[in-house]
Amino acid sequence: MSVPAPATGRLTSMMWWVAAGWGAAIALAGAAEVFSAPGVPPFALGLAVAAPPLLVVGLLAWSAPFRAWARALDLRVLTALQMWRVLGFGFIAAWAVGGLPAGFALPAGLGDVLVGLTAPLVAARWTAPTASARRIFYGWTAFGVLDLLLAVTLGVLHSPSILGILATTPDTAAMARLPMVLIPAFLVPAMLALHAISLVNARRN
Repeated sequence: MSVPAPATGRLTSMMWWVAAGWGAAIALAGAAEVFSAPGVPPFALGLAVAAPPLLVVGLLAWSAPFRAWARALDLRVLTALQMWRVLGFGFIAAWAVGGLPAGFALPAGLGDVLVGLTAPLVAARWTAPTASARRIFYGWTAFGVLDLLLAVTLGVLHSPSILGILATTPDTAAMARLPMVLIPAFLVPAMLALHAISLVNARRN
């Protein structure tokens, strides 16, 4: 099933508006400290992280028009958007000034920076989707997804909650407050959703 160009443009525009609305909702929830209840399992933050990518995966699996839209996109652009991951350097900077624990900040920050810096290189290789380019893309994507899941897991394990079995001083409480909460509650699910869309897109080539 193909999607006409005007329909593709409308759906792309709608997705940008949905993303902007989600970001605004996360910012408002962060301002209301919805995600930062000390001692309580981070259910709200977990929902914010998991809901968008799971929704996208569901649409890719069961909505033919959405799947066709995903396949009509430029995989090089989808891949290059992961450059936002260089913001993970903020984790390292926060650790350097005593704001985050090393057990979370270093693996999460270094992994994100690596993915972000290599995103344009992986995108450039896809100009000619050879067998080598495919191996690089799938390997890079697997690393990118695992990096995000590891970062979320380490963030929870170092949090000031009953799940924070690795919590130290400092802990990851800052990740549940503005402005840092925008990373796990908005950027992480956005990047996971992009990975899912990219994988479906890659299969058409």
